[in-house]
Formats: sequence, C-alpha cells, structure tokens
Amino acid sequence: MSVENNQANPAGERVAKVMARAGLCSRRQAERWIQSGRVDVNGKTLTSPAVLIGPGDVITFDGETVKRADFTRLWRYHKPSGLVTTHSDPQGRKTVFDNLPGELPRLISVGRLDLTSEGLLLLTNDGALSRILELPDTGWARRYRVRAHGRISETALERLAKGTVVEGIKYGPIEATIERRQGHNTWMMVSLREGKNREIRNVLQSLNLTVNRLIRVSYGPFILGGLKSGEVEEITPQVLLDQLGKKRIRDAGLNLAPMPKN
Repeated sequence: MSVENNQANPAGERVAKVMARAGLCSRRQAERWIQSGRVDVNGKTLTSPAVLIGPGDVITFDGETVKRADFTRLWRYHKPSGLVTTHSDPQGRKTVFDNLPGELPRLISVGRLDLTSEGLLLLTNDGALSRILELPDTGWARRYRVRAHGRISETALERLAKGTVVEGIKYGPIEATIERRQGHNTWMMVSLREGKNREIRNVLQSLNLTVNRLIRVSYGPFILGGLKSGEVEEITPQVLLDQLGKKRIRDAGLNLAPMPKN
C-alpha cells in the first residue's frame, strides 16, 4: 500500500490505534514516534499518523516488528512497594514489568502507582482499554488505605470534599475518613476520581500529615481482595463486558474474546 495515502486502505485502522492496541504505547506516544521517523509500514518510513492499516500490513518500530494484539485482556496485579511503574528506569530501579511472570504478553499499566505505593494495579495488552479506564469521564473512584504520621480531625478531612489547591495545583474532590489511630499514625480510607501525580501525598502533606504507607484497594469495580503481593490474576472478558458495556467496547474498537455459550 502507499503509506502516504490515508485512503489506501479504507477498511483499516489508524496506525497509532493499532500500535496502542498491541500494548506498545498510547496513541499519542505512537503519533510522536511516527513524527520522529521511528515507525515503518511494509518497509516504508511513515511521516504522518494519518495512515490506515489493514490485516496484511507489517508495522515495525525501531526495526522491530510490532506484534498485533489478539484479544483485549485485563489483569489485576498486587504491586509491591519498591517497584517503578514503567518499562525501563534511567536509575536502574526494578520495574513492575520485571516482576511479572514470563508467560504474560507485553503489558502496559492503567495509570501508575508511585515507587513506594502498593496495592491494585490494572494491566492490559490494549492501549485503547488503558485510555478508557484512565479517563475521568469513566467516573470510577480509586480507593486507598493510607497510613500517615500525624493527627487530623474528621472536620479537616471533610473540607477536602470540595477540592483543594496545593502550591498552585488544583486537586478535585477527595473523600477521606479516619479508620483508626495507631500511636503517632492515623489510618484513613481515601477515595478520589482524578488521580494527579502524588495527589494523596501532596494534599495530606498540606494538612501536616506525612504519608508513610499507601495501598490502593480498588479501582472502580475492580478490587484488590485477597490477591497477595506480587500476584497477578486475569479478569474475564465477561466481567469486562459487564463493567464497560457493549457500546463503550464497540466505540473503542476493543476486541474481547468470544463469550462461552451456556
């Protein structure tokens, strides 16, 4: 096909979408790679992301063939503390992906957890699914058990429900309640829907609380449950269908595995 012609393969999908679904990156990252000349289709270097890809087309990134995703899949993973949520780290620290079983396909994370944060991290082989689950429009709350050094009143925590500004950064509503006090520490349950970088730590620090343990216990309908630290468990296609709905799955072009017949 002519990789400069957007209509050359009118039945195909945009190349960035295909790369995202393969779990290689997000669509935006794929578009940046294309503009940098790092993506070829059928041996020809792309200069624009406005290219449609068909089943027989071969995509390569930095000379390596991009393996097409089969079915859209999602896993629950209990992230231990001490791992970074990235595929490579300039400082040489161990990553979440170094810690996964070798038989799993290439995965990307749905959002991130900080180095010292732990608990539920969702992993997928489909960048389109990752983007859907990360969008604030999805409306799913992320819940955390938080231990922080210091004392705080319920009244002070209730004010976070209206949103707050810390060092010029505006944070959305946060629901926080005290579970128990343990020596000089306070255990809280914290729930939010947006999730900016280090949001809980920064907001609680503004209230003179220093977070020393942060465990994500749920992400929308998906819960950590009894999953042990370092364990990973796949979520069934039926659960994905139930939670996302047919329209959202169709609109995003997700390719779920066929459901078993009763």
